[in-house]
Amino acid sequence: MSNKGSEWRRWEPHIHAPGTVMNDQFMGPNAWEDYLTALENASPKIKALGVTDYYLTHTYEKVREAKQSGRLSEIELIFLNVELRIGIGTTKGGWVNMHLMVSPEDSDHLEKAKAFVRNLRFRAHDESFNCTKEDLIRLGRLTDPSKTTDELALEHGATQFKVGFDQLRDEFDKSKWAQENILVAVAGSKDDGTSGVKEAADATLRQEIEKFADVIFASSVAQREFWLGLRTASTEELMSSYGGLKPCMHGSDSHETTTVGKPDGNRFSWIKGGLEFDALRQACIDPAGRAFVGEAPPRFGTPSQLIDEIELVNAPWAKTPRIGFNHGLVAVIGARGSGKTALADIVASVCDTTPQTSEGGYSSKPSPSFLSRANDLLGDANVKAIWRAGEPTTRYLDGRDHPDVVNPRARYLSQQFVEDLCSADAMTDGLLREIERVIYEAHTLTDREGALDFRELLELKSARFRHAREREEETIVSLSDRISTEYEQVRMVSKLTADIEAKNKLIERLNEDRGKLIVKGSEARMARLNALSTAAETVRGYLRHFNQQKSALEGLSDDVKDLRTAKAPELLRATQERRKASQIKDSDWDAFRIDYTGDVDAQLVKLLKNCEKSISSWKGVPPPAPTTSETSLIPEDAELSKQPLALLQAEISRLEKLVSVDEVTKKQFSALTSKISAETTSLTILNEKLEAAKGARARITELQTERDEAYARVFSAVTSEQAVLTELYKPLLDRLSGSTGSLKKMSFTVSRSVDVDRWAAFAEKYLIDLRRDTPFKGAGTFLSKVNNDLKAIWETGDADAVGKAMAAFRAEHMSALLEHANVTKSDEIEYRNWLKRFAKWLYSTDHISLQYGIDFDGVDIRKLSPGTRGIVLLLLYLALDDADTRPLIIDQPEENLDPKSVNDELVDLFIAAKAKRQVIMVTHNANLVINTDADQIIIANAENHTRGELPEITYLSGGLENAEIRKAVCDILEGGEVAFKERARRLRVRLKR
Repeated sequence: MSNKGSEWRRWEPHIHAPGTVMNDQFMGPNAWEDYLTALENASPKIKALGVTDYYLTHTYEKVREAKQSGRLSEIELIFLNVELRIGIGTTKGGWVNMHLMVSPEDSDHLEKAKAFVRNLRFRAHDESFNCTKEDLIRLGRLTDPSKTTDELALEHGATQFKVGFDQLRDEFDKSKWAQENILVAVAGSKDDGTSGVKEAADATLRQEIEKFADVIFASSVAQREFWLGLRTASTEELMSSYGGLKPCMHGSDSHETTTVGKPDGNRFSWIKGGLEFDALRQACIDPAGRAFVGEAPPRFGTPSQLIDEIELVNAPWAKTPRIGFNHGLVAVIGARGSGKTALADIVASVCDTTPQTSEGGYSSKPSPSFLSRANDLLGDANVKAIWRAGEPTTRYLDGRDHPDVVNPRARYLSQQFVEDLCSADAMTDGLLREIERVIYEAHTLTDREGALDFRELLELKSARFRHAREREEETIVSLSDRISTEYEQVRMVSKLTADIEAKNKLIERLNEDRGKLIVKGSEARMARLNALSTAAETVRGYLRHFNQQKSALEGLSDDVKDLRTAKAPELLRATQERRKASQIKDSDWDAFRIDYTGDVDAQLVKLLKNCEKSISSWKGVPPPAPTTSETSLIPEDAELSKQPLALLQAEISRLEKLVSVDEVTKKQFSALTSKISAETTSLTILNEKLEAAKGARARITELQTERDEAYARVFSAVTSEQAVLTELYKPLLDRLSGSTGSLKKMSFTVSRSVDVDRWAAFAEKYLIDLRRDTPFKGAGTFLSKVNNDLKAIWETGDADAVGKAMAAFRAEHMSALLEHANVTKSDEIEYRNWLKRFAKWLYSTDHISLQYGIDFDGVDIRKLSPGTRGIVLLLLYLALDDADTRPLIIDQPEENLDPKSVNDELVDLFIAAKAKRQVIMVTHNANLVINTDADQIIIANAENHTRGELPEITYLSGGLENAEIRKAVCDILEGGEVAFKERARRLRVRLKR
């Protein structure tokens, strides 16, 4: 199986061995056997061992011999750690210790390390001592002649020998070999490290020592965070003052068997990388991502969501049938046509994630994927995925066994998927759906309130406000119809006034004509007749009132019946359907059926009975004929307007016969009387209409106020829904508010979208005649006024401000707008219909909607270039999609982006993403492989491509700490070392170690 690249392994960088120069407490005849056994049994297993001794190398050499003889089989890397004491004291009475950790990769490293150390000198007793065993023994005897044996003299000499810091630094400057093969570590403790250096007097010296060091030997969280730029010094300050961030390491520093491989507090040292010394060098470059001190290494990702390996079966073209995958960031590189995307497609296939559209279904284009193009050549090839936890999965590569109901175990951002979401001409729906999904998944299960997706959650939280808006819009339409009717009444005032004047004149002429028929001496009877006629008209008015009341009460009775038998059941059914989530039992819904609170049936019966009684009373019954024509049917002192109509009519008939002489005159008199009566009734009706019409303006004012209030309530519902959307965005808004880098450029927006052009265009096309000589004459004039007076308020104003603005707009421009009617006012029916259409349009709100989306660097995503939309898409998946822990497969995320944007916008995203989920990335971009410190590099290569067959594909893999992998990365992504250096030379970029 291929190499999984950089993985967390335990390193023991600082451990002594039996025979160590100072403080050797490895006792007994079996000291070495016990020591080696303790190393082999250490838990967690030690994979890399730094054998430490003061100034010398003999214990390292002995451990190597043991390894070569078959011991320490699980410790794959053993390196030399030469411990030096620098001539700088600490406040605890000790001396600062420095360590030279030597790479064992050079076959001659031991002799060269000895030669380097040999050049270190110490002056004492008027002599110069080199850092060799012989000189250390000589120094020990000169310092204390009582140390008669070589062992005692060596130990004492080692305690006296101090290396000058400047001398050590100078030797490094002179030795290219040392610079390439030695990493310097300094203790960070107070006893024998830089923390013990006197802060005030030696602050600069302490800083210089720490700047010179590559590694800090320290185990505390505080020190580790300091050297990662998370405490008092920022990353920038560490770079300028200390030469960069530093990895912290910690060893057991064992001088006895009982503590071998057992550091204090189980503070083990972990390095992420292969078992080669370059892994430590990589940790010096990326200390945050590759070095850790603790009981266990950092663990990221969900075990069941991590792919350990895949195995290709019945695929003779796959020359690397088993491919292991690192659980962090996997970068797949290679020349064009080498099989990079093929690997991404294969992994996506076994995860039930189609390379065409991932899980969004956004594309209808044919898939350009490897599996799609090679489908006819795949045969029975299948792929098996082994997961970190859970059962393996197997799928045929031609898709024959892919499930109908897809539950993808990975997210695949194929090139086509990204292009479809971010293309200039077809962006919106797919990308917005992805934004909505991320927003939805940012909410806790509790906050989702049982909704299955964003749209359902939005509906759940905002439905009441949308329904409120719909109700208010219906109210506005109803009020507008009533206002239109009232405006018709206003227009009728002048006509009714003229009709009444004409009617009065007609009645006056008819009375004159009838007066000429009266027999002389009948004037008193005529006056009585007129009084009776007036009273009869009054009584007829009473009858009209009660008949209208009766008709209304009968209609109301029908309404009650209709509500109970039709409307209420239907309304209840609609409510049940709309509120299914209420979980109310069918038997309990009856309580929600709408009905009248009182006994309306009894009340209607009572009112109808009283009404019919009044009608009957006022109608009366014809009285019996009088004994003589001179006998009055109604007493002279009776109040005529309280007499029944039948009695009044009988009395009128009696008097009509007395005021004329002959039959012809009587007929004429009777006809005129009937005419006068009919015209008087008509006049009464006209007067009633006039009174009603004169009150129209007051009613219009009242109705307009109600309509303005309803209009404001529409916007109250809109702002409430806007607040709901803002609340839905809150989890991500909170996250973005404290973010840095590219994330800081993102913001989610909820705003009102107002299509003023559409609103104005409807009026100009269907309602307004722009040719009229008024303030709105000419195309665009009306639109300009609307933009000035209403647009800003519609977009940002609250309910009260919107209501006042519309009232002011109507007050200022209504008269002019009415003058622009594109129908003739004289055509009453057409004008009445126009008024209704006009009012409905004026107070319509369908041109106002809520728009929610995303801005990047202050620009709406719809206006961004496809490349920048790609950045936004990757921000969603890499930085914000916390709920998704599945593997993320991305094919060439750098498409449409320049190298600087890749480095500035994407590198940090991938570094953050690999800490929480497995990321498999196909790329041609060096920044995305090197600057992200990819955990595994898979190098694809295809050859022997015979027509009609699939090419043979091989995959080589490893970590950046591997020299072979680094060379391949440089060759493929940089054009090779020569090309890389030549570009740097031409760009005047100075390359330093």
